[in-house]
Amino acid sequence: FRKILSIYICGTKVKQQPGVCRQTCEKNCGKNLDSCSCHTTCTSLANCCADYKEYCVDISPYSGSLFGGTDFIILDASFETASEIECRFNGNISTVGYVDDGGTGHCISPLLYETGWIPFEISSDNGTTFTRAGTWLSVHTGKLDSKFKAILDNSTKWQYYGTPNVGGTLEMTWNTSLVRAEKVNIELWGYRETGEPYTEYWLGEWHYLYSLAKDHPNNGSFSFLPKPAENSFSSSELGSVRVSSSILLVMLRNVQAAWTEDHALAWHLEENFRKDSAGWALDKCLAWDELENQLPNFLSEIIDCPCTLAQARADTGRFHTDYGCDIEKGSVCTYHPGSVHCVRAIQASPKYGAGQQCCYDSTGTQVLTADSIGGSTPDRAHDWGSPPYKKPPRIPGQSHWIYDVLSFYYCCLWSDNCHYYFKHRPSSDCRRYKSPQSAVVFGDPHFITFDGTSYSFNGKGEYTLVISAEKQLTIQGRTEPVTGEPFIYLIIPLLETTNATKLSSVAMREASSDIIEVRLVSGNSDLEVLLNQKTLSFTEQTWMDLYGAFLFSPTSTNVTVMFPSGAGVEVRQREGTMTTTVLLPEDFKDATLGLLGKMNGDAKDDLVFSNGSVVQNSSNPEELFSFGASWAIANESALFTYDSEYLLETYYRAPRHDTSFIPVFLVPESPDDPLANQAATICSGGGSQFCRYDILVGRSPGIGNATRMSFQSHVSLVEDLKPVLSCGWLSPPDNGKKEGTTYLQGAKVRLSCNEGYNLKGSALRLCQADGQWSGEETRCVQECEMHKNIIK
Repeated sequence: FRKILSIYICGTKVKQQPGVCRQTCEKNCGKNLDSCSCHTTCTSLANCCADYKEYCVDISPYSGSLFGGTDFIILDASFETASEIECRFNGNISTVGYVDDGGTGHCISPLLYETGWIPFEISSDNGTTFTRAGTWLSVHTGKLDSKFKAILDNSTKWQYYGTPNVGGTLEMTWNTSLVRAEKVNIELWGYRETGEPYTEYWLGEWHYLYSLAKDHPNNGSFSFLPKPAENSFSSSELGSVRVSSSILLVMLRNVQAAWTEDHALAWHLEENFRKDSAGWALDKCLAWDELENQLPNFLSEIIDCPCTLAQARADTGRFHTDYGCDIEKGSVCTYHPGSVHCVRAIQASPKYGAGQQCCYDSTGTQVLTADSIGGSTPDRAHDWGSPPYKKPPRIPGQSHWIYDVLSFYYCCLWSDNCHYYFKHRPSSDCRRYKSPQSAVVFGDPHFITFDGTSYSFNGKGEYTLVISAEKQLTIQGRTEPVTGEPFIYLIIPLLETTNATKLSSVAMREASSDIIEVRLVSGNSDLEVLLNQKTLSFTEQTWMDLYGAFLFSPTSTNVTVMFPSGAGVEVRQREGTMTTTVLLPEDFKDATLGLLGKMNGDAKDDLVFSNGSVVQNSSNPEELFSFGASWAIANESALFTYDSEYLLETYYRAPRHDTSFIPVFLVPESPDDPLANQAATICSGGGSQFCRYDILVGRSPGIGNATRMSFQSHVSLVEDLKPVLSCGWLSPPDNGKKEGTTYLQGAKVRLSCNEGYNLKGSALRLCQADGQWSGEETRCVQECEMHKNIIK
C-alpha cells in the first residue's frame, strides 16, 4: 500500500528508496515533472531531476556519416562493466555497443538512408529495456569533415582508373582512431537501386562486395594494384571502401568503421572497360539515354536558376553553395570546368524529389550546357536528398549518383558524348526566376520592410516580426534595453543606461517544423542557436538538416535558416547587436503582416496594426510606437526559450510588451554631448539617422557603426536581388558560330558563318528591354546556293 501511495503522490514512475519518493527521468526525457524537470532547460534553471544526465544523454561526437560506423561515447551516464549495450535508432535499427575499461558506454552509429537528427535509445540489458535517450546527427558524406572519413588519395585517379593513361597503384588513408583495432579489413561495398522507378518497389541498398585486404595493420594507409572485378561484381559501378576491425566478420553491418566517400568504381570495373573505356562508356550512355526517355519529365517542376552570381549568392532562402564548386574555397569545379561557383536549390521538387544546380563564370554570368560542358545542370535526384528520405530518389547522395552523376561519367568524362547527357539535363535559364523580397531589423532596433519603408521601434518585449497564416510562417523577435558603452567622463568610467532597446533573440518556425531560436549569448559577442529549446553545437558540423528546415552556421556570428517555402532568415552578430534579414519569395505576396510589413509592393499600406488598421502618419514616432506595441505576441503563441530566471521574470511572467518602458523618440541634438563628434564622424551617407540615434541615444559608437554597416549591407542586398531580364539562349546558326554567351538585357551576340557560307539575317543581335532579341533570325547559306538564287 505504501509503495502504491508513493507512486501516486509522485505522479510518475519512481526509483524507490526507503522512506523517499523522488521522480526520475527514465523514459521521461523532455518532460517537466511535478517536483523536478527532465526538459533540456533544466540545467540552466537548476531544477533537473537527480538522474537527468543519466537518462537524457549527451554524446561525443554527436555526428557522423550516414554510412554509419562512428563510435561515440555516452557522456555522464554510468554503466556496469558487465552491461550489454544495445543502441536502437529511429525505433527499429539496432547496433551493438560496449562498455570500456573506464565504465564509459559506447554506441556505434548505423547505416542510414537519411540525414538529420535521429532519435536513439540505449539498453544496458541486451535489448530487454531501453531506458536512456538521445539524438544523433546523420550527415551527407559530401558535407562531412575529412577527419571523420577515410580519404582517397588523388580521388580523380580512382574515378578515371582504366581510362587512357590512368593506372598504377591506388592509395587511401584514414585516422587510425576511427577504428580501434590492431588489424583491419579493407572491404568494398556497392550501392544499387532496384525495382521500377517511382513505385513503392523502388529501393536502394548498400551491400558487401568483396575484401581488398584482410588482417592489414591499422597504420592509417593502404595501397593496392586494382584488378578487374570478376563475375557479377563488375555490375556495381558506385561504391565505397570500408575499413573495419579484423576481429569482426566481413560483410557485417553497423560496426565501427571508417568509410570513404561514395565514388564511381572505375578501378574495379570489368576487363572490357580497360580494353576500350570510351566504347564501354558509350554503350552505358546509350542505355541511360533509353532509360531517360521512359522516365517522367521532372524539368517543369524545378525552380529556375538566378540570372547572375550576385542573385544566386543573395537568395539564401532558396539556394546554397554547392560544396563541389565554391568560390570561397578556390573554385575546384571538377564537374563544371569554366565555372567559378555553383549553387544548389535547397529544396527538392515536390513530386519527383528533383534538384537544380546553377553555375556561374568569373564574370558572374550563368553558364549554360548549350554553350559549355561546365554549364548548370538539373538533377533527377537532389544531391542532398529530401524528406522523407530512405527511398529513391530521395536517398541523400546515392540516388543522385545513380541517376545524374554516373551518367555524366558515361557520356562526358569517360567518353565524348555529352550531347546525350545534355539532352536530358539541359540548363534552365533564368527567364522564370523571380527574386525574393528582403526586409531587415538592425541596431536599436530599426526596421526596413519588404516594400522599403524604414522606421524605428524601441519597445521592450516580444513581438511578431513576420506572420503569414497562408504559408504558416512565424518569426518573432525579443528586444531588451541597450547598455551604453563605458566612456571617461570627469575621469570616472561610467556605464550609461539608455532608453533604447535592441533585438536580442529571434525565434521561428514554419508549419509543424522544428522551432529554431537564434539569440545573443552572454557578453553579446556570439550567437547561440537553439533547436526546440536545446542549444546546438556547431563544433563538428556547420550544416544541419532539421525537421522542416535547414540550418547553416559557418561561424559563431553567422546563422542562416531555410524553410521549405523558400523563406530564409539570416542572423548576423555585429558589435553586440543582431542584424536579422528575412527573405521571402514571390509566393508570400499579400500574405504577410507584422513589424516587417505587408509585402505587396505598395509602401503606403506597409505598417498595419494587429487589428488591421493602417498607420496614418509614419513620421509620428508615438503612432509608430503604438503600431509596434500592437504586435506583442500572446503567451500561447510564444516560440522563445525561457531558461533563466531573468527571462522568466522579464518576459514569460510579465506582459509581452512592457508598457512602463518609454524610449527616447527623437535624437537629442547637443553640441556639448561627448559623443557628438563621433556621431558626426561615423554617421554619413544613407541610414545616418539610424546611426546617430544609436550613438546619441543608445550611447554606443560601436552599435552606431554596426548600424551603418547593416544599412549598407541591406542596400547592397536589395541591389543584388534586383530583377534581371533575360532574352534566353541564342543558338549559333547551322554552319556558323557565335561570339557571346551572355543573354541578359543589353547583351550583344555576334553571329558569323563558316568558310563557304554566307550570312542571311542579322549578324549582331541585342537583348532588348522587352525580352526579345533584336534583328532577324540568322542563317548560313552556301555560296553556290546564293549564286543560283541571284541568277534566277
